[in-house]
Amino acid sequence: MGHPVSARFLVRRFAQAVPLLFVVSVVVFLLIHAAPGGPLAIYLANPNVRPADLERLRRALGLDRPLWQQYWAWLWAFVRGDWGYSFSDGRPVVVRIVERLPATIELVAVSLACALALTMPVGVAAAVRRGGWFDRAAMIASMAGVALPAFWFGLLLQMIFAIGLGWLPSSGRAAPAGGDLVDRLQHLVLPTAVLAIVLASGWSRYLRGSMIETLSQPFVAAARARGVPERRVVLRHALRNALGPLVALVTVDAALLVSGAVVTESVFAWPGLGSLFTEALARRDYTVLMAMLMLSAAAVVAFNIAADVAHAIVDPRVPAS
Repeated sequence: MGHPVSARFLVRRFAQAVPLLFVVSVVVFLLIHAAPGGPLAIYLANPNVRPADLERLRRALGLDRPLWQQYWAWLWAFVRGDWGYSFSDGRPVVVRIVERLPATIELVAVSLACALALTMPVGVAAAVRRGGWFDRAAMIASMAGVALPAFWFGLLLQMIFAIGLGWLPSSGRAAPAGGDLVDRLQHLVLPTAVLAIVLASGWSRYLRGSMIETLSQPFVAAARARGVPERRVVLRHALRNALGPLVALVTVDAALLVSGAVVTESVFAWPGLGSLFTEALARRDYTVLMAMLMLSAAAVVAFNIAADVAHAIVDPRVPAS
């Protein structure tokens, strides 16, 4: 295994994250204000909203102030946990995000577990049998999985298993009446399959390459020369050292999924953060979009730090001081 991570390493990484998130917040804030109609675009298409009403709302929200004052007011409120209210339904943004979070965590956790369950045996076996029929078949399948657009793959699974065969529900998280555990698992199968297969397709190729490189190292040859059984050489010596880069990749991909598996959730009408982002984007819900984009950026930064820590723990060659 690797070595413990020093407190100085963590402090330095978090110190680097703060200015990065600050820059992201400035860019996101300016982009949303630069969009046609600005933050009040949702009201412009409503014929019942008069110009005088828009002006009063602009003053009430502080949108008549200079842009830099608006930014600092928003940033200070956001840091304190005051994320405002949704323009579409008037509910607190925090409430809207929190109520969607469990569905996304459920989908992401199951998808990551299934993807890893596919990645580990396929990646290791393909590396050990490099050039063989299994390796060629696995690489063709992984290239297909990487090349297939997620939305097209999701629609294909819906057509086959939901519409054609009628084995599984096509969308939603549960039946309208709520559904039992079996019903919830049935609703989970298709979106999980899409995410797991897409993730495992990339991860297995990455693990295969890392394993092939590790198996060619002198310490592996030395272990074989000492008469160490091949299974132990592969699993204990080679796989342990090849896991570092994969751990970093998995952690970063997990951050992107937690922040919203937008395409998959939209295809399967999964009531998570991804579908919330799509709805907010369609309605130009400024406050929800700002909060979700910042949470996504924070999640990516936090998971990147976690990936560096995990990589340092797994691989002793990575500095963590």
